[in-house]
Amino acid sequence: MREHVSDIAFTPAVKAAQERKGSRKGYARMEAKGGWQSTITDDLAHFIAERDSFYLGTASADGQPYIQHRGGPKGFLKVVDERTLAFADFTGNRQYITAGNLSENGKAYIFLMDYANRRRIKIWGRARVVDDDAGLLERLADPGYKAVPEQAVVFEIEAWDVNCPQHIARRFTEQEMASVVGPLQARIADLETQVAALRGHPAPGAAVRLASA
Repeated sequence: MREHVSDIAFTPAVKAAQERKGSRKGYARMEAKGGWQSTITDDLAHFIAERDSFYLGTASADGQPYIQHRGGPKGFLKVVDERTLAFADFTGNRQYITAGNLSENGKAYIFLMDYANRRRIKIWGRARVVDDDAGLLERLADPGYKAVPEQAVVFEIEAWDVNCPQHIARRFTEQEMASVVGPLQARIADLETQVAALRGHPAPGAAVRLASA
């Protein structure tokens, strides 16, 4: 039985390293105040719903680690209840390393990144592959996503924490960039039209725009 939720990561060996490096007292204070959480808050649920990808870590029975990127439509990682996440797993390169690892070692880890807002969330727990529940797959699949799910992965949360934003370089998706650049392009086109009108000749591309209209 763990004394603190964070003990899932702060093992005796980790705490010894913290002691040697001078950070143990700070983390002990964090533990005394409640530390990490083990249930899904509204904030975490919202964060998860906005993600279109994450990294899933597993390990074989002898401890060989493996990390796999999982992607899909925004919100494809779904909150089932306050302790459970699940997602539809689509056919990929058919190596089945994650499935094999989970069949002999249920310990798993989810790493979620929000590059635009420089936030990252770490989730520890246990996972299992479900390939014989059509109802579950139907609930997890996105009707607007063309790929057909092969199986589901259910993740039971044991602990989660928010990392600091230090060293996270901001990156933006094509959709995020379009929401910023699109209005600027429209404004530039409008200004070009106004300048051309003042000069008495059409702006570059104006004839094309008029013809297409």
